[in-house]
Amino acid sequence: MTKKNLILTLTLISLILSLGCIGQGSNLKIEKDIIYQYSTIEALLEGIYDGNMTFGELKAHGDYGLGTVNALDGEMIQVDGKFYQIKIDGIAYPIEDNEKTPFAIVSFFDLDKSVEINGPLNYEQFTEYLDENLPTNNLYYMVVVRGHFDYIKTRSVPRQQSPYVPLVKAIEGQKTFEFTNVKGTLIGFRMPEYVGDMNVPGYHFHFITEDKKAGGHVLELMIQDQEAYIDYTDNFFMKVPENKLFYNLNSGQGNEEDVQKVEKGK
Repeated sequence: MTKKNLILTLTLISLILSLGCIGQGSNLKIEKDIIYQYSTIEALLEGIYDGNMTFGELKAHGDYGLGTVNALDGEMIQVDGKFYQIKIDGIAYPIEDNEKTPFAIVSFFDLDKSVEINGPLNYEQFTEYLDENLPTNNLYYMVVVRGHFDYIKTRSVPRQQSPYVPLVKAIEGQKTFEFTNVKGTLIGFRMPEYVGDMNVPGYHFHFITEDKKAGGHVLELMIQDQEAYIDYTDNFFMKVPENKLFYNLNSGQGNEEDVQKVEKGK
């Protein structure tokens, strides 16, 4: 084969592969009924706070979600396709596309069921009530509540410095914030028990005020006279970080007690 023919052949192969990738990309864009997660809760528990995924890349996979920012710099919430970072000062800041996340979970919200909340219900009562209105505990759910909340207590964590400490140690520096008679958006996911070390089984909520100025990871709440909007899905996809720290993670060492400490902030 001559050099000219070799170049032509390689060019054709490259073109075919490119067209194949475009086709696959198109299919991925059409498929929106999926929970998309970057990294694992176990990695976060072990102090892997730096990821490779940008928020610009992440927003292609969902318009509502939650997570954190590299160096564990506060709490992240996504509402209507926009990402916000609630830092240790309690203020919500818009996140730029080039910033990165070590852990996030997002999805395109598609309403499957709305649940009336008469209440008043606290956090435990609220989640139990949601469970009573779900068809099974073995699917994945996104929950969105927009409106008035009698009370919400949130937290954020301080930016960490390398070498990073485990998450249960990092939250010792958390700051909590209390809101009464506040309007805003509550975003959460309910994960089935079988997710194991990939995520937190049960509910995980973040909150942002209506003016997008404050919020955080939800620790407590009181809610009544609202509607919870629920999206069911049986599709879950996870992408893992491509870095040495994650590659060296000793998986399977998850600690349920630490997970609960992190979730409850205690």
